[in-house]
Amino acid sequence: MSGGDMAKPLLGHRSVEGDPTAPTAGRTIGVLGSGDFARSLAIRLVCSGFKVVVGSRNPKRKAGLFPSAAEVTFQAEAVKKTDVIFVAVFREHYSTLCDLADVLVGKILVDVSNNTEINHHKESNAEYLASLFPACTVVKGFNVVSAWTLQSGARDGNKQVLICSNNQEAKRTIAEIAQVMGFTPVDMGCMSSACEIENIPLRLLPAWKIPIFLSLGLFLCFFTYNLVRQVIHPYIREQKNKFYKIPIEVVNTTLPCVAYVMLSLVYLPGVLAACLQLYYGTKYRRFPDWLDQWLQHRKQIGLLSFFCAALHAVYSLCLPMRRSHRYQLIETAVKQAVEKKMNIWVEEEVWRMEIYISVGIIALGLLSLLAITSLPSIANSLNWREFSFIQSTLGFVALLISTLHTLTYGWSRAFDENQYKFYLPPTYTLTLLVPCTVILAKVVFSLPCIHHRLMRIRRGWEKGRYVKFVLPSATGEYSSGETSSHV
Repeated sequence: MSGGDMAKPLLGHRSVEGDPTAPTAGRTIGVLGSGDFARSLAIRLVCSGFKVVVGSRNPKRKAGLFPSAAEVTFQAEAVKKTDVIFVAVFREHYSTLCDLADVLVGKILVDVSNNTEINHHKESNAEYLASLFPACTVVKGFNVVSAWTLQSGARDGNKQVLICSNNQEAKRTIAEIAQVMGFTPVDMGCMSSACEIENIPLRLLPAWKIPIFLSLGLFLCFFTYNLVRQVIHPYIREQKNKFYKIPIEVVNTTLPCVAYVMLSLVYLPGVLAACLQLYYGTKYRRFPDWLDQWLQHRKQIGLLSFFCAALHAVYSLCLPMRRSHRYQLIETAVKQAVEKKMNIWVEEEVWRMEIYISVGIIALGLLSLLAITSLPSIANSLNWREFSFIQSTLGFVALLISTLHTLTYGWSRAFDENQYKFYLPPTYTLTLLVPCTVILAKVVFSLPCIHHRLMRIRRGWEKGRYVKFVLPSATGEYSSGETSSHV
């Protein structure tokens, strides 16, 4: 296929190329069905310059639902007027079209249907439609585009239209129609890919499943740990009822722990990958599947880290609004008056909190920058060096500042034996384990000897690879030899 810009590939398949100047606008397109998707499709086709013929079993009753430029008639009449027909009916109603088998011979049928469950049927809807009409050419497409996107325009929704068929010419035709409508056609191969395409709209945030479960697991672990230290311990040891802390204080102590550990988990797989490359002396050895999956989910893990950090900031701002906090202030003031204390100012605590809050604000600002640049609309406006600098360099700076934020929170309390309730260390000391490991590894990798070796490996150098060379002999002839690439 020639002409046009190459569309970005999706799921490892090659995009369909079509000539955007091809004379597809102005041709007649048929639509079988009168539901929401059929109406939205007709509106988009009409706005794109196509002549639309809608086939309905009750054309008089349905005519008012479609744009006036579209012709609404009986199904048999609509089929006769066009060679490309969008089948916008549910799978269970395909059999009602069998009466049109004779007039559908040689037509291109575009199946836009979806299922209610993943792999609900043994065969895809498109394959089932092709079995009912073997004399037609069936193309699967437009099922990942919503009715809202069709009406509002491709600029407000996903621009990719996944297409598959066993007929290359039919795919070219539908790809050209999609391009005129403002979408980007993506070739997903032959009809066997239809099942995969039909499952895509049914998957709820597939790339977020592992990161969400990871964050929930960390939240439950830290929440339970903080609950034992802040609520259960005073209830058992001092008979004090502090269960009121659960909704706000315990949650607010848990959120920064999750955010901090999740941020470190964004950069830990890169450290592990570098260790493997140094160990094997090559970048061409495949990473383990678990590490490969971890690397692919770093964006989602980072965004969840930002989400938890933002919630922590909001919860912290709300702490003085609690009724319990007001009671504690009054109680402290009364005790100070009874003890006749004129000044309770503690210089060290003042400086600790000032630094703690200031550093936390800077860390949240850097996390916000990382989150914003993760958005496709922002990332597409950056070149690779700019994107890498923000996500890698500034991201590591955010991890360093978050570590400083955690250390100023703990200050010298890690050495206070009263902080070890039930002999359990303070929560912030546990959160420092993974981030400090990442920071230490980064420092080691920055050493000239290790950094130089790692850069050579990432540029294609391999340990133990032999390179042929040619040397002139004393007689003027050339002799060949071998040497190891690491010599």
